[in-house]
Amino acid sequence: MNERRGGYRRGEPREMHPATCSDCGVETTVPFKPTEGRPVYCRECYQKHKPARERRF
Repeated sequence: MNERRGGYRRGEPREMHPATCSDCGVETTVPFKPTEGRPVYCRECYQKHKPARERRF
């Protein structure tokens, strides 16, 4: 079988779920089912909250 658990296959659209941004309150959609008690951010607010990536040289 070619199914991946929890992911999506190339070429197929992701299932999007409605959510409310925990920071600014805007209605948005996310590619996962939001979990109660965990914050969800819109694209703009996510950029402010995402962890800084460690640079590798």
